[in-house]
Order: sequence, then structure tokens, then C-alpha cells
Amino acid sequence: MSTFNNYNYNKLVEFIKIHQEDFYRLAYSHVHNRESALDIVQDSIYKGLTSVHKLKNIDKLKTWMFSIIVNTSISYLRKNKRLIITNDFPESIERENIDIADRIDLYHAIEKLDVKYRTIIVLRYFEDMKIEEVADITGLNINTVKSRLYNGIDKLKVILDKWGAI
Repeated sequence: MSTFNNYNYNKLVEFIKIHQEDFYRLAYSHVHNRESALDIVQDSIYKGLTSVHKLKNIDKLKTWMFSIIVNTSISYLRKNKRLIITNDFPESIERENIDIADRIDLYHAIEKLDVKYRTIIVLRYFEDMKIEEVADITGLNINTVKSRLYNGIDKLKVILDKWGAI
């Protein structure tokens, strides 16, 4: 392994250690199942570690790794042809120590969204990513991301309003 690849590999390992909960939260937001989310994270980390030599710019590590997780999650959903929805909202899905019951309507509403809206909303608001980062991760142009973000928020409002949650 070249020095450059070794440097990228070490940076990736460090990044994985720091962001493993973020990876889980992102995968879980797609599949809503603990075991499936853990499998997706494991597969994504493996894919990242075995293809780190393809990463040309270490400054894009975050975008690159989150893209792998999103794509692995979407592939999982396509392969299984169904969305696994459970009521086991793990404590680790929240960054702060906020009672999960306070946000359960929001999580259920997000589950109802099509994956193209859910992915963008989760990356933007749950992972605090900029529109440009979301565009890089999803492979969409910025205007498409903005459009899906606003449409997704509108759909969330309709769902929550219908449930009397807003």
C-alpha cells in the first residue's frame, strides 16, 4: 500500500471510529430496523475500507463515506422490496438526551415519506449537512436537492397535520 493510500486508510479508520453512530442513524432512517441498519453499516464500512484507494481527495471523505451508506441503504431496500418498519426507536438515534417520545410523530411521519425525500431530509436536518454536501452524497444537482427537500417538508407537514400533530 502506498504512503498516500495508507494515509487515506488511516484517516478513514479514524473517521469511522468517530462517526459510527452517525452511520447507524443514517442507515436506520432508511430501514427502521436495528439489525438491518447494523448490517448496512458493516457492509458500508467494508466497502469503504476496501475501496479507500479510489478516494482521490481526502477532504471529500465525509461525503464519500455517507454516499456509500446511502447507496448501500437504498440497495438494501430495493433488494428486499419492502420497508421494514418497527417501533423500536433506539436511544442512539438522537444526538441529545431528548425524550424520544417527544419526537415519535416526526419519526413516524418520516417513515411514511418516499426514500428520495427521506434521504435528503435526514442528511440535511439529522446529520446537519449543507445542501451542497447532500447533493454530493446523493449524486443529485443542488436544485433537485432543494426541490426534494421542500417537497418532502411539505409532505411531512401534510402527514403531521392529518395526524393532528401540528
